[in-house]
Amino acid sequence: MNPFSSGTRLRDMIRAIRACKTAAEERAVVRKECAAIRAAINENDQDYRHRNLAKLMFIHMLGYPTHFGQMECLKLIASAGFPEKRIGYLGLMLLLDERQEVLMLVTNSLKQDLNHSNQYIVGLALCALGNICSAEMARDLAPEVERLLQFRDPNVRKKAALCSIRIIKKVPDLAENFINPASSLLKEKHHGVLITGVQLCMDLCKVSSEALEYVRKKCIEGLVKTLRDIANSPYSPEYDIAGITDPFLHIRLLKLLRILGQGDADASDCMNDILAQVATKTESKKNAGNAILYECVETIMSIEDNGGLRVLAINILGRFLSNRDNNIRYVALNMLMKAIVVDAQAVQRHRATILECVKDSDASIRKRALELVYLLVNESNVKPLTKELIEYLEVSDQEFKGDLTAKICSLVEKFSPEKIWYIDQMLKVLSEAGNFVKDEVWHALIVVISNASDLHGYTVRALYRAFQTSTEQESLVRVAVWCIGEYGDMLVNNVGMLDIEEPITVTESDTVDAVEVAIKRHTLDLTTKAMALIALLKLSSRFPSCSERIKDIIVQNKRSLMLELQQRSIEFNCILQKHQNIRSALLERMPVLDEATFSGRRAGSLHTAISTSTGAPHNLQNGIAKPAAAPIADLLDLSSDDAAAPSSSGGDFLMDLLGVDLSPASAPSGTSQPPKAGTDVLLDLLSIGTSPPAQSSSSASDILSSSQDNKAPLANLNGLASLSSLPANATSPASPVPMMDLLDGLGPIPQKHEENGPAYPSLVAYESSSLRMTFNFSKQPGNPQMTLIQATFTNLSPNVYNDFLFQAAVPKFLQLHLDPASSNTLPASGNGSITQNLKVTNSQQGKKSLVMRIRIAYKMNNKDVLEEGQINNFPRDL
Repeated sequence: MNPFSSGTRLRDMIRAIRACKTAAEERAVVRKECAAIRAAINENDQDYRHRNLAKLMFIHMLGYPTHFGQMECLKLIASAGFPEKRIGYLGLMLLLDERQEVLMLVTNSLKQDLNHSNQYIVGLALCALGNICSAEMARDLAPEVERLLQFRDPNVRKKAALCSIRIIKKVPDLAENFINPASSLLKEKHHGVLITGVQLCMDLCKVSSEALEYVRKKCIEGLVKTLRDIANSPYSPEYDIAGITDPFLHIRLLKLLRILGQGDADASDCMNDILAQVATKTESKKNAGNAILYECVETIMSIEDNGGLRVLAINILGRFLSNRDNNIRYVALNMLMKAIVVDAQAVQRHRATILECVKDSDASIRKRALELVYLLVNESNVKPLTKELIEYLEVSDQEFKGDLTAKICSLVEKFSPEKIWYIDQMLKVLSEAGNFVKDEVWHALIVVISNASDLHGYTVRALYRAFQTSTEQESLVRVAVWCIGEYGDMLVNNVGMLDIEEPITVTESDTVDAVEVAIKRHTLDLTTKAMALIALLKLSSRFPSCSERIKDIIVQNKRSLMLELQQRSIEFNCILQKHQNIRSALLERMPVLDEATFSGRRAGSLHTAISTSTGAPHNLQNGIAKPAAAPIADLLDLSSDDAAAPSSSGGDFLMDLLGVDLSPASAPSGTSQPPKAGTDVLLDLLSIGTSPPAQSSSSASDILSSSQDNKAPLANLNGLASLSSLPANATSPASPVPMMDLLDGLGPIPQKHEENGPAYPSLVAYESSSLRMTFNFSKQPGNPQMTLIQATFTNLSPNVYNDFLFQAAVPKFLQLHLDPASSNTLPASGNGSITQNLKVTNSQQGKKSLVMRIRIAYKMNNKDVLEEGQINNFPRDL
């Protein structure tokens, strides 16, 4: 016989395909077989039609196209015999789906077979309809399926129930037709029919509130009785699995009771007793029993409140945690995470077991247990739980230390009862896993240390001890060198000793040695070494006897391969050599950092979008309320990750201005500090605190030049304060400038709302002794979110202003576009003005008012002047 004729048996074709050694041989066999089947279809070969369709189904399972045989399915379904119909329906379910238009042709055959006298043919039709039923078929055949729910044979009733589930999912409007037949199935004694009836009721309750109320009123007592009978039934070999009668029906009944009990106290009361019985009497040594207990716990936690039952359920989950099966422990941890919201006190009783799971060898259980422990921590137990976690941190796997460290730091910060405990725990974490600590964590620690003035001595001594043993932990080294730079004199003089401390003897030379180690250790990164250089610069002021040694160490970095260290070394050496008269003021301790503002920025509340206009970049000062630059950000030479890129620049304005390289490694998020009166940008960079308020109108160049008797030019500072060296075309509206620190960020300043009329009167937005800026507002018709602002600048002094530049920054909910200014020269004594147009789009118009930070730079008598301020009195409806 021809191996590829239509008379070839299915097994012969399968054998031929399996004998192929390459994919090409297989494709050739399939191609020839498909050709033979096509020829048989064209010849209308009825003798081998069922065999050809069986071959097509196998070829379809191999992934080859078989669409040409779809009509053969319909012809076999229309046949009178059961064998042909069986192959036809199987092919229908396998080769077609509900999206095929051919399926419309089979509806009539299905309807005839659903009314057939042979129950097996009825079963075939129900099975096919339950698998490929479309919405149109569901509407046409729903009455037949509904009638078959009362059929005499239980197998047909079971299949009819499953087919009904498909119908109500496709057409929810038909659900009301199946409520009564479905509820009658709940009284069945045959478990196969009963389990499908329960499933049908579950789906009805999900799609129809009418069905839910009906089952609650009419069927809940019967369901409880059925569950009790099954739970108390004697051994039945027909349904027994691991000593439990039909656990599948158990689980289905519990799921239906869960749906009925949610949001209904009366229904929940009806099922309390049986749930308690199932929870206490079900055997938990076998997996089937554990599955029932888990569903019982789910149901107890979902229905209306019953404190005793919930404690029982949580205790079952506690037993699960002691099980040797990892899967059971994992689902128990998952369920406890949901239960903690309902009854945290009951979950707390299993705290010790949960902590043991954190140390489990299975990574998924460790991670889930850690998340649960995080939810368990509160003010009363934070100390013992943190102690346990830190002890485990010492021995935990490297891949788990990142998650564990993040959770510990978050817990310590969130629930810390006192600052000294917070500092102690953070030092332990930094010592054990400093390389896994995120930047914002050690930034926050520095802010806390800055605010704990009575603990400065204790902290710097503790950090010095930790630094001696853990120099490989990057974050620890950074915090240590920062504190040594700020409070090195306290370390040497043992200032602020506490009773809990052991005495320590540290000389000035030892302190410098520690910082030198940080600079010379090759494993530490650029940010750490740059911070160490700043610490040395500050120590040169605190330890005059070590000044020459410090100078030598700084000078050594002039030959560093890292440009940032080269530049800092040159600048700092220049300060030590040529500016002795301002060094002590320049290197005094940083002011206290504001914790509230830092937390707000860290939470992402101060994302800003910055725009600058065309012209030369210069420095300026604030006229309304002088804000200082962010001290910690500037000290650490960090810019906010969250700051949006400004809309214009030509070259990096902030890099040129401050003479530093803001590399990604030194740019953690949210470390900006709120402005304070009288602090200059340059002085903030070097952390010298605030100037007297009376000097708030003077520029950086004013402060530095007034401090020098010889009036040395600013250029001697090698770029630290040289602003005039910047090119006049340094900005352009097209390129971005990261100038978050330059504009000091936007602090959480309360907005002032003024009740202005719809005409929007002119606003004097900014005024100082030398300059006035006026805003005129207008709106575009049909676009209420956009405000057009014309800014007019007037010179109030007798001197002409050259290289005039206006810059602005707005919060993230605003978008700002600046047009070029009308001129860059502002005539003296109000004899002329400069105008510039702004477009502001408020995405929360009507909810939040406009707020804007502005900078104005210009040259007066060839001297750079910088003015800045914040405008928060815009008309309310802009």
